[in-house]
Amino acid sequence: MKTWRALAGFILFIILNSCSTEKKPQKESIKPVDLVYPLLDSENSRWFFFSSACRPFGMVNLNPDTQIGGAWGSGYRYNTDTVKGFSHIHAWQLSGLSVMPVVLVETKAETIFTDFYSAFPHESEKVSPGYHYLELKRFGITAELTSTKRVGFHKYTFPEKQQNAILFNLNTLLGPCKNTEGTLEKVSAYKVVGKLVNEPTRRRPKPVTVFFQVEFDQSINNIIKDKNTGNYLVILEDTGNLLMKAGLSYTSVENASENIKTELPHWDFNRVVKESEEEWDSLLGRIQVEGGSLKQQKRFYTDLWHALQGRRIISDTNGSYPDYTGDKLQARKLPLDENGKPAFNHYNSDAFWGAQWTLNTLWGIAYPEIYREFVQSLMLYYKDGGMIPRGPSGGNYTYVMTGSSATPFIVSALQKGIVNENLKEIYNALKKNHMPKGIMSKAGYEHDTYLGGGLGYYMSEGYVPYPIPEGKFGYHQDGASLTMEYAYQDWTLAQLAKKLGYVDDYNYFLKRSENYKNVFDHKTGWMRPKDVDGNWYKDFDPYQYEHGFNESNSAQSTWFVPHNLTGLAKLMGGNEKAVKKLVQQFETASSQGFTAGTSHDRELHPEFSRVPINYGNQPSIQTAFIFNKLGRPGLTQYWSRQVVQKAFSGLSTSTGYNGDEDQGLMGSLAVLMKIGLFQMTGGTEENPLYELGSPIFDKITITLNPDFYPGKEFTIKTLNNSPDNVYIKNIQYNGETIDGVSISHLELVKGGELVLEMSHKQ
Repeated sequence: MKTWRALAGFILFIILNSCSTEKKPQKESIKPVDLVYPLLDSENSRWFFFSSACRPFGMVNLNPDTQIGGAWGSGYRYNTDTVKGFSHIHAWQLSGLSVMPVVLVETKAETIFTDFYSAFPHESEKVSPGYHYLELKRFGITAELTSTKRVGFHKYTFPEKQQNAILFNLNTLLGPCKNTEGTLEKVSAYKVVGKLVNEPTRRRPKPVTVFFQVEFDQSINNIIKDKNTGNYLVILEDTGNLLMKAGLSYTSVENASENIKTELPHWDFNRVVKESEEEWDSLLGRIQVEGGSLKQQKRFYTDLWHALQGRRIISDTNGSYPDYTGDKLQARKLPLDENGKPAFNHYNSDAFWGAQWTLNTLWGIAYPEIYREFVQSLMLYYKDGGMIPRGPSGGNYTYVMTGSSATPFIVSALQKGIVNENLKEIYNALKKNHMPKGIMSKAGYEHDTYLGGGLGYYMSEGYVPYPIPEGKFGYHQDGASLTMEYAYQDWTLAQLAKKLGYVDDYNYFLKRSENYKNVFDHKTGWMRPKDVDGNWYKDFDPYQYEHGFNESNSAQSTWFVPHNLTGLAKLMGGNEKAVKKLVQQFETASSQGFTAGTSHDRELHPEFSRVPINYGNQPSIQTAFIFNKLGRPGLTQYWSRQVVQKAFSGLSTSTGYNGDEDQGLMGSLAVLMKIGLFQMTGGTEENPLYELGSPIFDKITITLNPDFYPGKEFTIKTLNNSPDNVYIKNIQYNGETIDGVSISHLELVKGGELVLEMSHKQ
């Protein structure tokens, strides 16, 4: 009997271990890239929000366009089931090279130029990072898209025995701007070249030329140019499958050709899809999460995917890049490294407005090599045009948003040792932006004057008046917000002056950083606009959107003093009163999910705009972590979890960021809140601090780049974690108990294990 029991136990042991062995590889086979859900919030997306067949920061961002008019509500919009072309550029104020495969059967060649849209079913659609598949119902064509950094790769399967063609829609409104002056020329039996011009916009004041070369694996039968639209139809010789490569450049056709030769010398479509997947997975895999639900993991890697795209390369493989800071295009060359390769890439980018709470921290920990490239790129704009931009497009300035948002972005990189050379030159470049006729003097999209930013008043009177007496020169001339923004940015510049031993400059900018006090109204307890004579704004309502506050209201923006929250609390009557005030705001905002509706334009809604905290836009996304600075870390842990649950947990086409994602800013914020790390000052102080929140995962492992940091991995491990156990009971780092709720940059990058014991009680 004992023998049979022993044998039965042994058999059971073998079965259980066999099952365990079978399940483990299955779990490990789920890669971070497999968890990304690209369709997130695609019902509300804008031109540069969605890119499927795209590499990280790629010049090419290829995907189907279902809406093509305007920067907002355009590009791939999930609820529109009609493809209006496959275009290659979805960037800040840039678009271009829209193509459409067509079948010339019932539709004549003469009418195809104005009648080529096709419906497609979502049921058969497949979308993943670096790949997009869909079926054009009208033509019976299956379309597959992928890309390298600078080359779009198309695979089309046409119906048999039909006349196949590619429409080049070169002259059209496409996203943020009109494409005009489009030309196309056949240069061989398998190749065409051409160019188009992105006309100026309200935001980008100069035209930008896009050059291209397109290669087919079938010979060209004929090319027809439409005299009315100026667009081209390339009719192909054969039927069946077609492969097409489209290389782009902002400098020349020759460099477009060179980009193809360098990045895509073969015709293996599946290989490029695989390589794209591997590149995405390599970057996404820098942060490995364990625990939580499958939905939480999917949303996490989708957030991280957003944090690694949107801002686009504009330099060629050989280092050529467009400089439009002068009167006309100058094709310049990037510096080369010791191997004769470009030392870095040059970038097109929306503003770094809000990057202090997002990109600074995420890129600084997990992607310092990317962070370094962006700093080098921003300094290149200074070398060419005399100013560090806050949002460059097509090799020129756009003056998007306000202030000098690049200052904290760059200072943080210097304080973390990501950039160590030319510090004095960088300081002088940043200082220039903080002085008259620097970028702080300009309002949003103010191209020709230096009056809209109100910097002169800020320097002489200690605040920016609202309204600015000289009139309107752009957007975002809301004086109270500008005052607070400048004060914070002055403080970050003061930290760099201190690092370099510039004592006088340190004291000067530190004094300016106190100007936020000049727009605090003790009577109402809120930040409040003042006019040029020092009179408070009449009929003041702290929940009224804008009216002195950029893309926000006073309730949201009052807390924009990240460099001196204890000073702000003192103005409010002490920490206890400040905490009570902020808790009330969170309790009120909770009923609206901490956002002003589900999209950026809904912030203007009479009801939604009155939310006291908005995690759909940048001005108040730091508020949950303010409690740490006021001595109540438990409230940071509780409310940050609440924000994650209500604002950053959706996983559908209709929800996601509930506002303005702005090229990875909100994706980065969501990642940081979910791993429980935040930097209130944007990491701009000496040996920056990472403040702790409440991680939603059981284990987070961040691989540290050995070229920048001495450690191998930084791990956060939570014990007893659950949706209810949001509070940190005990903290240990590498076996040593930590007092407080922060860890320094120097300690973090040495690597190690941070263990957080969680509890349901504060």
